[in-house]
Amino acid sequence: MLFDIPWAIVDLETTGGHIGRDRITEIGLILLDGEEQQRYETLVNPLQPIPPFIENMTGISNSMVETTAPFSTIAADLLPMLQGRLLLAHNVRFDYGFLRNEFRRVGLRLQNATLCTVKLSRRLYPQHFKHNLDSIIQRHGLQLPDRHRAMADAEALLLFLQAACAELGEAAVKEAIRYVLAQPELPPGVDAALVDDLPDLPGVYTVWGEDEQALYVGRASNVRAKVVSQLAQDGKYGKQPVIGRTVRRISCQETIGDLGAALLEQQLLRQLKPFYNHRSRLVSEVCSIQLDHGHGEFLRPMIVMAEQLDFSRTADLYGLFRSPKEARKALADIANGHGLCQAVLGVETVTTRKGAGCVALKGGRCRGACVGREAAPSHNMRLLQALTRLRIKAWEFPGPLAVVETDEVTGSAIEHVFDQWCYLGSRPAGEGSLQGSPCFDIDTYKLLDAYLKKPNPNSSLRLLS
Repeated sequence: MLFDIPWAIVDLETTGGHIGRDRITEIGLILLDGEEQQRYETLVNPLQPIPPFIENMTGISNSMVETTAPFSTIAADLLPMLQGRLLLAHNVRFDYGFLRNEFRRVGLRLQNATLCTVKLSRRLYPQHFKHNLDSIIQRHGLQLPDRHRAMADAEALLLFLQAACAELGEAAVKEAIRYVLAQPELPPGVDAALVDDLPDLPGVYTVWGEDEQALYVGRASNVRAKVVSQLAQDGKYGKQPVIGRTVRRISCQETIGDLGAALLEQQLLRQLKPFYNHRSRLVSEVCSIQLDHGHGEFLRPMIVMAEQLDFSRTADLYGLFRSPKEARKALADIANGHGLCQAVLGVETVTTRKGAGCVALKGGRCRGACVGREAAPSHNMRLLQALTRLRIKAWEFPGPLAVVETDEVTGSAIEHVFDQWCYLGSRPAGEGSLQGSPCFDIDTYKLLDAYLKKPNPNSSLRLLS
């Protein structure tokens, strides 16, 4: 017996290869429990046209499926057949992804361990270059009546497993299966039940320790895989060790898009201050650089704090920093990189001795503004040129902006509302009011700026009145 748990071989035919837009047209299942086998096959109405080239390849026409039941009708009966089974498929990400999305559309969750027979074939027969299903059928001389139909292709995988056992021995096939199935192991003391209910979907997760202390907050496109991987890496988060037995529970909030996940992660980091997240993301004194035009001929950089000045409505600010120390370092780097005077920039205090220059002057890194060798207009121009790349962008919209993220599988949408770079909150698209109070935040600014430069294809912008 190859597997100690019930398993199923699955093959699907679909209207195309896009896991979000295309739909299932046929399902073929072989359910195996020890020596007992059960077969299930059905055509499925995809509720969308089957392209001609797909029809030619599979032999499944629009007329064949137009009177059959859609997936929503069979979902409740199909789910119990699959639950608790190891799913095998050739390129299992394709078949499992399509099944999981179809269940999501009707509000059900499918979550199974999976085994890819492409990877298994590569492990068993490394001497061969091709491992697509046609190559496997030809290599092993498998006889099938209807290639490219779901049940026929599922039967091909069962015949492949039987042929491999006959050629290489069942022990060798079992060892290859164990290798392909190998998952990161949880450290001693971590209950496997902690991760069993985590979704293999995008979201933000929180690891909790004793006395409900938040240990770590993170986000992932596949929460369950990310958490298992992190726990397995010697129980480490970042560079600091986590004792496995201190993890008491792991919570998760599913999200629709990347921007929503990043915003939620930021919110939880500030709210929970988890022990093992990088400190700089949790505590910061947001500040920027502003030029003082009122003291002499030279422009003098000043470090201004966000808590004292509304950055969202203040023009001519340069750079966002998490502390005055970080801002002063940026000024020192600018001075060294552009031959500017650190004394004029306020980075260095020179001696009161008449005619003394800054330290950089002696090393040839200052052109002499501190001792009158460089005139103010020249120094000012080079300072402005150096600061240009750090200039905080002005808000280019006439009012609040909603970034709408849409789940291409379920069609649900959520909008994240911003004004003057401040995050006002999120809500289902077009519904409800927002409770957030505007507050300029360095991470929010960077997130939104990056998004506006490269929008996600599953999102859109909407101006609010």
